[in-house]
Amino acid sequence: MNNLDSGLTFKRGLHLKNRLVVAPMTTKMSFFDGVVTNDEVDYYALRTGEVGAFITAAANVHEGGKGWDGELGVYDDRFIPGLAKLAAAIKKNNTKAILQIFHGGRMTDSKVLHGAQPVAPSAIAAQRPDAQTPRELTEAEIFEILESFKLATERAIKAGFDGVEIHGANTYLIQQFFSPHSNRRTDVWGGTLEKRFKFINDLVEGVTDVVDQSDVTDFIVGYRFSPEEYETPGIRLSDTLFLVDQLSNKSLDYLHLSSSNYRNHSVSDEFKEKPIIEYIKETINDRLPLIGVGDIRTGADVKEVLVNADLAAVGRAILIDPHWVQKVLDGQEQLIRTELSHYDRDELRISNGVWGFLEGMMPERLK
Repeated sequence: MNNLDSGLTFKRGLHLKNRLVVAPMTTKMSFFDGVVTNDEVDYYALRTGEVGAFITAAANVHEGGKGWDGELGVYDDRFIPGLAKLAAAIKKNNTKAILQIFHGGRMTDSKVLHGAQPVAPSAIAAQRPDAQTPRELTEAEIFEILESFKLATERAIKAGFDGVEIHGANTYLIQQFFSPHSNRRTDVWGGTLEKRFKFINDLVEGVTDVVDQSDVTDFIVGYRFSPEEYETPGIRLSDTLFLVDQLSNKSLDYLHLSSSNYRNHSVSDEFKEKPIIEYIKETINDRLPLIGVGDIRTGADVKEVLVNADLAAVGRAILIDPHWVQKVLDGQEQLIRTELSHYDRDELRISNGVWGFLEGMMPERLK
């Protein structure tokens, strides 16, 4: 199927056996303190082995950045044994394991943080129901968080992962620094577009330096981003094309577009001529591989995505059918399971957290 099973080798040497990746998806399956559970390991193990790489759900790099209960933790060495178990479960049949690392910023609440106030670049609440006003981070705290991403990367290496993905998407802290809605600072960390990029710049350089100064081989670093925000002021596609251009010159191994549908067009009038992914690909200009994502259900969808991307990330389809990848590769798409019922949940290791995720994203396919 075109170049789907041709594989891809990143600049740091890691080789993927095919062009398919399992997208990072929230599971809420960890213990309350962020430790990996056996159920969680089983969930990942069931869906690996056929795909080129598996990107985990978000793992929190700082205790004050926890976004929800049941979230993976990577902010302390005590998480390494569980994460090692998770990495080993994913690395079946030469599938590569990528740990996604993040900080929730203002997209959490004091209940999740056990009474602590959420933090963000500025004391501006998110535009969502019941959003709490965060506390503005001090510069010392900013440096502490940057350091926490570096330490999380060291732990991912020790746990046996094949890479980390910096989660700069979906309105979490990294994106909050880049957004003119959540970042109203007037110091070196905010104001102009270039200053709002500083946190990302320093974070990416810190994480990639950790990898390059370690003795690990074939360990990659990716960056995920969301192209637009709907808040005013907010990130627009022109801002993101600046971000992508800057990141394409960094020592990263790939960029990963976060989108609900790979066919999405921009909300900005000046970028309505073609889908967002085409503008992103043009801006990268072959400097880094791009992962495309968003409502991929069939092999035809994968082919269409790979016109403008180097890899295709599949999420919900693999939740419903753990063998989706092999059925597509073998040309047996008529055998793909397309609906999920309560009766299938135990067999497919679908926890309450995963079921809730699916209810919000694709209720029409749940029975």
